[in-house]
Amino acid sequence: MRDASLFAVLLLLAVAVLPPRVIRAGIVEPTHAEKDAQFTFAVTADMRYYSGPGDYDTSQYFRGACESITGLGGGAFMVSPGDIDPPTGVNWTITQTLGITYTWYPVVGNHELPDEGREPYEGHNMEWLRSYDYGLVNPGPSGCPETTYSFDYENAHFVMLNEYCDTAGDTVTDGDVTDHLYDWLVADLDSTDREHIFVFGHEPAYPQPDADTGRIHCLGDSLDKYPWRRDPFWHLLRERGVAAYICGHTHNYSAVKINGVRQLDAGHSGGLRDPGAPSTFILIHVDGDIVTFDTYRDDANGGAYTLAHSGVLKGIETYLPLVVFGSDVE
Repeated sequence: MRDASLFAVLLLLAVAVLPPRVIRAGIVEPTHAEKDAQFTFAVTADMRYYSGPGDYDTSQYFRGACESITGLGGGAFMVSPGDIDPPTGVNWTITQTLGITYTWYPVVGNHELPDEGREPYEGHNMEWLRSYDYGLVNPGPSGCPETTYSFDYENAHFVMLNEYCDTAGDTVTDGDVTDHLYDWLVADLDSTDREHIFVFGHEPAYPQPDADTGRIHCLGDSLDKYPWRRDPFWHLLRERGVAAYICGHTHNYSAVKINGVRQLDAGHSGGLRDPGAPSTFILIHVDGDIVTFDTYRDDANGGAYTLAHSGVLKGIETYLPLVVFGSDVE
C-alpha cells in the first residue's frame, strides 16, 4: 500500500525541481494558460445491484461510496466502467447523494448485456443505456453509436468503449476490441488536440491481482483472451500518449504500467458485495499538465472509506523519479 503521507512529502519536494512555473508559498502555480484546466472526476465500477432504493440503500453498499465522494467535493462528474446493472438503480443512488444535476457517464459491462444481469425483462438494461442522455458527445461507430462515445472536458479528451460491439450490434462479443471498434478509436484519437486522453472500457487488458489482498480474478477472461487484438489496441494507447486506460470487471483494484501504458482497474464500489477485496473509488485530479489520482477503499466490512493509494499519471514523475505509478510490469 502506498503511504499517503510519504507521497505528500514527495510532492512538496517537487516544488524545488519543477521548471518554469511560478513558485509561491511552497505551492507550484500553473501558468496563465493552464489555470483554467483544474478539475477532478470520480471513477466507480462494478457496484451492480447493490444500489438503488430498498435493502441496499445504506452506507454499507454503493451509497457509502457516493456519500464519501460527496464529502470530498464530488468532482465534476463520475465515470462507471461497467457492471452497473441495473443502471436505473445506480443512477438513482447517484442523484440521491450527489444531486439531480450531477453528471454520470456509464460504460457497458458484460452484466448489462441481455439476460446477463438484473433487469425487468431481457434487454432492458441496454435499452436504457441506448436512450440515456449522455449530453454533447461524439457518437460511436455503427453497431454501438449510443454506447460508445467520446467528449472533451477542459484540456482532456474522454473515450468510452463498449467492448461488446461489432458491426452486428452492441451486444455481440464477449469482451474485445474488434477491428471495427479499433478503427473508430483511431479516428477519434486523430481528431482530438487535448492535452490529456483517458480511455475507459469494462475489461482490463492485463488482469492484475488486487493491490491489497492479492486476489486474482478474470485472468484469461478479459481483453487478454484475444491478445492479437489487445496488443494493437495497447500499442495505439501508447503511441497516442494516453494518460490511462481505466477499467473494472475483476472487482480488484490495481494500478500498473505495462509496456508504457498505465492501467487503472477501479475494483468494485459495492461495499459489502464482494468480501474478496475492499470497496473502492478513485478520484483523478487534472491540474494543467499534471494528472494525479487518489484511491479510497473501505475497511472491507462496510465501514468508512479512507485514502489507500495515490499516484501520478502524467507530469510530476518526469521531474521527480521517486514518485512512481503503482507497479511497473513491463
